[in-house]
Order: sequence, then structure tokens, then C-alpha cells
Amino acid sequence: MFPTLIALFGLSAWIYLIAFRGGFWRLTEHDRRFAPEGAAPASNAHVIAIVPARDEADVIATSLSTLLRQDFPGHFEIVLVDDQSSDDTAVIARACAEELNAPDRLTILRTAGPGAGWTGKLAAMHQGFVHVQSLPAQPDFVLFCDADIAFAPPVLSRLVAGAIARGTVLSSLMVKLRCESPAERWFIPAFIFFFQKLYPFRHINDPASPVAGAAGGVMLVRPDSLAKAGGLPAIRGALIDDCALGGLMKSQGPIWLGLTDDVHSLRPYPRFADIEHMVVRSAYAQLGYSPARAIAALAGMTVIYLAPPVIALFGASPAAEIATVAWLIKMQAYLPALRFYGLSPARALALPAVAGCYSWFTALSVWRHLRGRGGDWKGRYQAASCEEIA
Repeated sequence: MFPTLIALFGLSAWIYLIAFRGGFWRLTEHDRRFAPEGAAPASNAHVIAIVPARDEADVIATSLSTLLRQDFPGHFEIVLVDDQSSDDTAVIARACAEELNAPDRLTILRTAGPGAGWTGKLAAMHQGFVHVQSLPAQPDFVLFCDADIAFAPPVLSRLVAGAIARGTVLSSLMVKLRCESPAERWFIPAFIFFFQKLYPFRHINDPASPVAGAAGGVMLVRPDSLAKAGGLPAIRGALIDDCALGGLMKSQGPIWLGLTDDVHSLRPYPRFADIEHMVVRSAYAQLGYSPARAIAALAGMTVIYLAPPVIALFGASPAAEIATVAWLIKMQAYLPALRFYGLSPARALALPAVAGCYSWFTALSVWRHLRGRGGDWKGRYQAASCEEIA
């Protein structure tokens, strides 16, 4: 009886997810459909990119060169915020701009590190934004973007044209992560799949829905709306800065989040340990540092992902048949994520094992937080302490 109940719960959960979570599994929200056909080019738009960077000497030249080569008809300049780098990030960035004959389009700021209550990236973003606000000519848009991504030439024009046409106060792109190493091929499609399940893009993009979110690699905001919402100090302690900014900006107007094939991450994740670190850093923060939510999440992952194949293979009727249906639905839902990264559909068979690893990452995130090692990023432990949560 118990296996049958577990199988029924898993099947019911997948029916709900497929039918009522905004079609998250279909991956239909894409930047190539963001700007309506025939949308006017952003010829007169003024955009300033703010790029927080900490020890990015290995990728900053590639990233900046793609920004400086944007096919954008308006006025575009870049503010690089060097967040206490111990390498030659700023030197390489300046040399890159000079090599492209664009030193006047790059401003480099040096931070003193995050103040009390701030996470590092948000503190650097804030310093860049304060600098922009001090300029005599205010931009129409501010582009917050990471220092480890590469843009195809038409991205900025497409993003600005879509933002103008749709009237969005925040327009964000989910950067296409590297998917080359064995570890990346197994875990990156699942990362996108799980993220969209938590934050269905269609719901985020619906002004009537309370769901909000963003992807931190590329976030185009209207600076007046951000200032009206209280600016970045309003979310200064957020570890998951992009989703916090999405929630802040949706209070000011429509927001939009979509996938893209034209912005690529330069950050490699060659080993299992690299994937683990990426997820462990913020998994417990995603659960609001709540032990109850963590237990519920781990139980849910077990019942929804791990139990169906086990019951289907080793259970008795009717539990085995019910679990088989749940397993097949789960694999079918995962196929678009695999296609997005050009991977074999056969990898859907491994989704339960991959989900088991993500469950381990979540449990490890809780453990590291309890030991005061949460939010580890380049030498900083940025997660809220137990005292702050209490």
C-alpha cells in the first residue's frame, strides 16, 4: 500500500508540474521573440553597462571585447567595478579598451569591498550605480552583467528594442552555460530545468502573476524605476541577487526573463566538485535558510525524482505501473532541456541520479551554512549567519 501511495503522489506531482507551472519544461521564453517583429531600433537610447569583477583576469578581455563590439545604434559605455581583485583584472580591462580604440567608453572603479550587511556582488553593483547616478547625462537603461560572459553582437540592440516595445522595467537573459566537460553535460541541463521549475519564466513575464525572478548574468533595468524601488540597498544582503532584484523591480512594472543562444558563459565547470560548489553556494539561501523547507525539498526530490524508477523496477502492481507513468512523464519533460544543449535524449534516463546529486548539494549547503561557511565565493563567506536569520 505504501509504495502505491508514494507512486500516486509522484504521478500527481508531475501532472501538476506539467499542467500548472507555466509550461516551464518547454523552454519557450527566448530572447529572439522578445522584441516584437518590426520593433523600432533603439537609435537614440543611452545605455551604461555596470560590470562587477573580482579576480577575472582570465576572462575579462574576452568579455569586455564582446561588449565593446556590440552592434548598437545608440550610445553605449561601460563601468567596470573592480571588487578588490588580487590579479590584473583592471589592467587587462584597460588594455582591452585601448586595443579596440575605445578607452573613452570604459570607466574603471575600485571598491573597498562590501560594507556591513552587503554581499560582494551587490555592493559592487551599487557602487557602479551610484557612479552612474552622479553623471550629468542619465542613461535610459543600465545593463548589469557578469564579467565572465560573452555577447554576440546583436544582443544589446535586441534587448533594448524589446524593453522599449514591451515597457519592461527589468529585462533579463539566462546566459547559456558551458556544456562541454562530462560534468557539465550531466548537470547543466538539469540546472536550467530545476531553475525554470522554481521560477517559471512565463509566470515571471506575466504582470498578473506574483512570481518574480531574473538571471544575474544579463539584467537590463530602467534606472529611474530601480531608484524609485529603493535602489540596491533594498536587497543588499541577498545572496541570490538576481531573483531578489526581480522581485524588487516587479513592484515597479513588467519584468521579463528568457533564454538566449547568444550570450555564453566563459566559466568552466570541468569537474563534479565545480558543479557542487556552484549549487552549494546558494541552495540553502534559495530555501530561505529554513530547516523545514530544506527537509520538505529533500523529501520532495526523493518522492518525485528518485522513488518512481525504484518502484517501477522493483515494486509490485499497481504501484509499479503508476511509477512507470510518472517516470516517463518526467523523462519527456526533461527532453527540451537536453535539446537546448544539443545532448542525446537518452540522458533523460539519468535524471533520477542527477536529481539525487542535486539533493546532496542541497543537504551540503545546509551543513556548510550551519558551520559558518555558507555563500562561499572567491574567499568570502557571504550567507546570512544563524544569528541574522533568528
